[in-house]
Amino acid sequence: MTMGIPTAATANEKDLKLTIVNPQNLYDPSPNGYSTAVIIPSNVRVAYISGQGGQDSTGALSPDFAVQVKQAYANLRTALDALGARPDQVAKLTVFVVDHDMSKLEVLSKNVKEMFGDALPAQTLVPVPKLAIDPMLFEVEAVVMLD
Repeated sequence: MTMGIPTAATANEKDLKLTIVNPQNLYDPSPNGYSTAVIIPSNVRVAYISGQGGQDSTGALSPDFAVQVKQAYANLRTALDALGARPDQVAKLTVFVVDHDMSKLEVLSKNVKEMFGDALPAQTLVPVPKLAIDPMLFEVEAVVMLD
């Protein structure tokens, strides 16, 4: 959505809302799976989720980028569940991509849109030469508004 004024996406039953801002005079980032800015209401708790990689529950990593991205978002969802939070409470993502190139954007956008729908968080993509574990190709961390 491209709006000159903030638009809100409902975050929970208590009517706390993240305000998504995509100014009309800036490029519309929503087709790429993120928003320009997100405002967290005052007087709410905020949680920070550490970087989630593409490891499965045994610690195994697929060599395939798309498989790692899908698993990393599943891991992020598990972390959200543990906090009692939902995807529409995520205000900001930072993603780290090993050897980033434009071919990886489609995979990233698809996974973000599947998880977040229209409540697209602010997001920064950081290309990196490597991550903590050599076979890791992707990592995602999040800032979350809690009830």
